[in-house]
Amino acid sequence: MARRRKKSNWTRRPPKISFRTNGDILVPEIRLVGDNLDELSSTIGQTVESGVYKTGIAVEWAEEMGLDLVEISPKADPPVCKIIDYKKFLYDKKKKDKEIKAKTVKTVIKEIRFGPNTDDHDFEFKLRHAKKFLEEGAKVKAYVHFRGRTIVFKDRGELLLLRLLKELEEYGAAEELPRMEGRRMNVIIAPKKKK
Repeated sequence: MARRRKKSNWTRRPPKISFRTNGDILVPEIRLVGDNLDELSSTIGQTVESGVYKTGIAVEWAEEMGLDLVEISPKADPPVCKIIDYKKFLYDKKKKDKEIKAKTVKTVIKEIRFGPNTDDHDFEFKLRHAKKFLEEGAKVKAYVHFRGRTIVFKDRGELLLLRLLKELEEYGAAEELPRMEGRRMNVIIAPKKKK
């Protein structure tokens, strides 16, 4: 008798964005950059420009301003840091990442299946669907599936796909010519960019 595995309630969380701050920065020197160096200069009473400083001194300056010393680029030599509000920095970073993710285009691929002996009515019906998919901005993967002995009609399948490409010329273009993969002959049609 097989034992059932106990289901875990544990779910994987996305990794937290973390940057070393203040006392967690263990290197002796850092490169200080930022937009608020003039404000920092007036707060501490000496001129501060972008450059290399001792880590302890930079941490003291950050504490005087009520902000955090945040390591922006740890792999640089010396590591690049800014004196900023850490929580506001994380908020802005998440917001920026979310905007970038929203702008990425998700590619949708719709499939249309033919047989080597597809008649004209079925072809026209599937052609209308392909046109609609391309107008919506989706890619179309058209394929002819050869079952059993129909594999001997590869030339019919290729002619069918080439006819489809010819009919869809004004809506999209083939990424490559039809090719066999196992018992299927495929072609992928990408939509034309709208002006």
